[in-house]
Amino acid sequence: MLVRIKDKIKKIVYRLVPPPYVNESFSQAGEDRCIDFLFSALNIKKPSYLELGVCNPVIGSNTYLFYKKGGRGTLVEADKTLIDTIKKQRPEDVIINVGIASGEKSEGDLYIFDNKGYNTFVKEEAVFREQNSPNKIIRVEKVRFRSINDIIKQQFKTHPDLLSIDIEGMDYEVLQSLDYTKFPVPVICAETCTFSETHKKPKNRSIETLMLSKGYFVYADTYINTIFVNENWFNTISG
Repeated sequence: MLVRIKDKIKKIVYRLVPPPYVNESFSQAGEDRCIDFLFSALNIKKPSYLELGVCNPVIGSNTYLFYKKGGRGTLVEADKTLIDTIKKQRPEDVIINVGIASGEKSEGDLYIFDNKGYNTFVKEEAVFREQNSPNKIIRVEKVRFRSINDIIKQQFKTHPDLLSIDIEGMDYEVLQSLDYTKFPVPVICAETCTFSETHKKPKNRSIETLMLSKGYFVYADTYINTIFVNENWFNTISG
């Protein structure tokens, strides 16, 4: 009887105060722990970051772990209704309320859903998501665009250590527009599967093909997201 009581107490304490060997993660599928393993091995303790498409600044975030560790960066979110929450939970990060453009457009239509994680600038993607999920478009708003190159130039001395991108249907175009010569970002985490309401999400290989052509290799893949590492940077810093 006494042993069972002790076991119950241990379980309660474990839930309230997890032991130090428990690796905390905030990402959707542990992406932040994979990236943290890489940075820790290379003695990068407080990495800088640029996150495109924030939505929730904590839950499902690939950068919040690094914020907790003392890293700082820039968060970009197109939906203005999410900005106050992001600022409250990430007060020491730079928060920018714009969309990210891959071309010359100065603004675009943001299709806003009742589930904010579904928001997208791509009309065809918005229609597809509404038709294939219980979530609905509640309004469409004009949002100002900025380029990824402009944001990096304005917000970083050189470039961020980490780029996390999840902008619902525009990931490939924006990654294609990044100037890799001027801004050879060491680590890029990108969503590489297409939309689905089930876990059976078709894999999009176009981003992987693009990143390989830009001198990156696949460091880790959680199926939902792929973590790409700049090969020149890796060989230099780990050599």
